[in-house]
Amino acid sequence: MSYDHSKSINRTYKYSDLTSEIIACAMKVHSNLGNGFPEVFYQRALAIEMSKCNLSFKREMEMSVYYNDHLIGKRRVDFFVEDKIMVELKAVIQLEDAHLSQAINYLEAYNMQVGLLINFGNSSLQFKRVQNIKRK
Repeated sequence: MSYDHSKSINRTYKYSDLTSEIIACAMKVHSNLGNGFPEVFYQRALAIEMSKCNLSFKREMEMSVYYNDHLIGKRRVDFFVEDKIMVELKAVIQLEDAHLSQAINYLEAYNMQVGLLINFGNSSLQFKRVQNIKRK
């Protein structure tokens, strides 16, 4: 099954071309593996697909989280793609509001503008584009 990611491009989103390309890679992974595997399997497969599309990314990148200029902890992000998009993966039956809130909080904590929340755990791939509205 081939996916025409140009159909999912919405010009109102910043980096729409790039997020659509990442989503197309995720759809290939989901189409081949289906649901039911651990998240790390999807992460490894997505890395293969994004490499095939010549997307540059950092996987499992550790980021510092600050509160009022004080380091309060570190968190690993599944992917940073092209130094522009944070990608958070899930392998759950259904995305919940808590997952979306978590992705938005990560964007704010890392001072990133755009992210993707992708869920491989459902029978259909689920994804949400997220935006940090606090970032100028």
